[in-house]
Amino acid sequence: MAKVKVTQVRGKSGATKRQIATLEALGIRKIHHSVEVELNPVNKGMIEKVRHLVKIEEI
Repeated sequence: MAKVKVTQVRGKSGATKRQIATLEALGIRKIHHSVEVELNPVNKGMIEKVRHLVKIEEI
């Protein structure tokens, strides 16, 4: 599986509770915080739901 680096670039203030929970499930805590995750179907779906709040880079 490929790994991707997910970085939060926008604030959570306008996000729904579900989107905030998705960011926490990915392990992202605050703006400019980055995590590396495996790009499996579960993580890909979570990233897709919050793609307007994050930046994705392939590793």
